[in-house]
Amino acid sequence: MVAIVKYGIIGVGMMGREHLINLYHLKSEGVSVVAIADPHLPSQKYAQKLADSFDWPLQFMWSSSQLALCICDSSWHKQLLESGLCDVVVVSTPNMTHYEILMDIINYPKPHHVLVEKPLCTNVSDCKKVITAAKTRSDMLVQVGLEYRYMPPVAKLIDIVKEGALGLVKMVSIREHRFPFLVKVDNWNRFNCNTGGTLVEKCCHFFDLMRLFIGANPVRVMASGAMDLNHKDEVYDGRVPDIIDNAYVVVEFDNGCRGMLDLCMFAEGSKNEQEISVVGDTGKGEALVPESIVRWGTRAEGRNGVQTLLAEDKRIKYDGLHHGSSYLEHLQFLSAARARGEQAPAVGLHDGLVSVAIGVAAQLSIQKGRSVTIEEVMHDQLLQST
Repeated sequence: MVAIVKYGIIGVGMMGREHLINLYHLKSEGVSVVAIADPHLPSQKYAQKLADSFDWPLQFMWSSSQLALCICDSSWHKQLLESGLCDVVVVSTPNMTHYEILMDIINYPKPHHVLVEKPLCTNVSDCKKVITAAKTRSDMLVQVGLEYRYMPPVAKLIDIVKEGALGLVKMVSIREHRFPFLVKVDNWNRFNCNTGGTLVEKCCHFFDLMRLFIGANPVRVMASGAMDLNHKDEVYDGRVPDIIDNAYVVVEFDNGCRGMLDLCMFAEGSKNEQEISVVGDTGKGEALVPESIVRWGTRAEGRNGVQTLLAEDKRIKYDGLHHGSSYLEHLQFLSAARARGEQAPAVGLHDGLVSVAIGVAAQLSIQKGRSVTIEEVMHDQLLQST
């Protein structure tokens, strides 16, 4: 009989409840969610309703005095750690709380394997501190939730690249044309100080994919972006949102390759939300989401030789908000957690750090009107520059 792996979820807003549903669909794999922590009363009620429908008797970790806490006060998560109930913790709280929560989990005597939502942290300095702390805990895994890797068409394109069907990768182009940011608890995602900026909050996914396809390290970022349409008429506690809603970002890598992101968050009229193109020296491949179509061909065969595939993964039991990728992410992480240190997390802390660093460099490039090197960002040189 498979031993039950007991999960706790810290933060049960929209993404936390998405994790709860995905974990329910892994019940046959020996998964049980036993506890959650969140100070936001409406989120608690939504999570309770879901748990009741799944017949999961959750323990809720907060006291009545904590219900008045704002979401940026993350002290409420400590009760979940102190309960001793959980083997694995999912952190799906607002971005600006990740650092404190992760440090508390890593430093807690009892080990908890951790799946933390992207971005790892909102800045490079905090990411580096988490990595340093985690190196002292060989008894726990920490995986970053960059689940776009698992979307079936993206995963198929990754396989095509790894198999060498396109030759040596030279260029990666990612277009995300979509709807504006959704409303989140206390509107935390409307401000750069909470999110790290749009190019950290949203686009760390794409910078992670660029690095994965190219197989090299980023060295320089050039970006142009603005807040042109979205959220400009919104005011929260006297403050107007400051998150950009469109950008072009070019990333240069140390092997001479380049990646380009085309982001627009007022493009609801798009057939596909993501269009990912990888061009090598002998061929080209592309993945379309949510159509779930993959196309690839070679220079030698030309247009008539292009192959088209509808990408599917029969393992997916729940599509959810991310086309089944969160389910596959949890399936992989569960396997790593059960391997007792013999299997590394698929998306490690260094992956999370680099994806944040590229986003930070892109935000600074827009702010300063010049290219920004990853070395500058990694060493915080821009904090003193003019």
